[in-house]
Amino acid sequence: MTHPLRFGSLAAVALVALLPAASFAQQSALTPYQSLGRDLLKEMVETNTEYSIGSTTKLAQALAARFRAAGFPAADVQVIGPDTGNDAKDKNLIVRYRGRGLRAPILLIGHMDVVEAKRSDWVLDPFTLTERDGHFYGRGTLDMKDGDASWVAALLRMKKEGVVPAGDFILALTAGEEGGGGYNGIQWLLAHHRDDIKAQYVLNADAGGGELHGTTPIAMDVQAAEKVFHSVHLTTHNPGGHSSLPRPDNAIYELAAALGRVSAYQFPFQTNDVTRAYFSRTAALVAPDVGAEMRAVSASPTPDSAAAARLAARSAYYNAQLRTTCVATLIQGGHAVNALPQSATATVNCRMMPGTDPTAVEATIRRIVADTGVHVTPADTAIPSPPSPLPASLEQTMQRVTASTWTSLPIIPSMETGATDGLFLRNAGMPVYGVTGLFVDPNNDEDTRAHGLNERIAVQAFYNQLEFTYRLLKAL
Repeated sequence: MTHPLRFGSLAAVALVALLPAASFAQQSALTPYQSLGRDLLKEMVETNTEYSIGSTTKLAQALAARFRAAGFPAADVQVIGPDTGNDAKDKNLIVRYRGRGLRAPILLIGHMDVVEAKRSDWVLDPFTLTERDGHFYGRGTLDMKDGDASWVAALLRMKKEGVVPAGDFILALTAGEEGGGGYNGIQWLLAHHRDDIKAQYVLNADAGGGELHGTTPIAMDVQAAEKVFHSVHLTTHNPGGHSSLPRPDNAIYELAAALGRVSAYQFPFQTNDVTRAYFSRTAALVAPDVGAEMRAVSASPTPDSAAAARLAARSAYYNAQLRTTCVATLIQGGHAVNALPQSATATVNCRMMPGTDPTAVEATIRRIVADTGVHVTPADTAIPSPPSPLPASLEQTMQRVTASTWTSLPIIPSMETGATDGLFLRNAGMPVYGVTGLFVDPNNDEDTRAHGLNERIAVQAFYNQLEFTYRLLKAL
């Protein structure tokens, strides 16, 4: 998954300023809990879980052994998934932490798979956890083995302390979220083991998090909605011929012209309950001129267009919160260096506002391309992701835990501009809330390296995330 609320280097500075001095004194040694979290992160990063050559089964089995050694009954620790074909190497981990039955179960989710990483492109080995200059480097440190490690560490710590929660916690660490081949673990569990993951609601460590403006922490965001993933193909065809005899029509040129028109188009501004709440609550926390724009766009379902335009121009993040976006991500064409291209195809990836009709988006692209020689076809089937209203009880708990870990900050519902496994669970009737103890400035991409080269996370920030996660689960 890719999303803007992930941690960058500026956040470590901000969080040091937030906590009591004693909490952030330079430690000569790690606490036992920090050591556990670091060991877990190391094990997770150094177990390659790429789809091509990695294995989530291997990681799931290693983590299962930790839970059994901690005293979890064998029946409550499952490594499950398809048993045949290439998918057998990518199974899922399900752990049930039994409580007193005073509330319905809460499902904790994360994905173990990571985006492919090419060693020759990285400064450091992506599958070795390296600590350098106050950061942990490695594939998955940011997306999202930090969150996986936090869930596991918190549950193991609670078990060691003899904590019996009010109701069950169910941990589901799964395969296939990042795509690239194979199956999706959450979809498979819903189809084959739905009762094992049935819960009153879901906490997803792959979204949400603390929000910085510059280096100033302003809020704890809880993801309560996400945009809908949908791609289309733009394809052109041509008789082609010898490259020494160019013809006036060319498949690559025709496709390029169409993509230029797609690039120049902007979908209309729109908001929903979650984004209006986000802008309304954030307005008081930012500069006055930005706050005024936020209040104007949150005042009604049809946002003030002038204010929305100014706000969208400020950052890609605000722009993505205010409209459906479509962008070219893949292109291929031609078949030989000395031949005119007989076809060219581009993939345009759209992130649609919740409730948007994908056929309407496709029709819009056809209209703006305005070329019957460019065929626009869906590349996938869009899966809707209905918003999950944030319950007052969860918001109040988040407020208390955030204040106890850092300082009092407002809890703000947010819309994920990317996509997560939460959409499958929302469609299965379970509300999903993105929750993580990491802070980031969503308008600063300098150090947001998820899916990219030299992925990293600030060391102290990870230890803060561990503590936040532990306190949150105890409070629930």
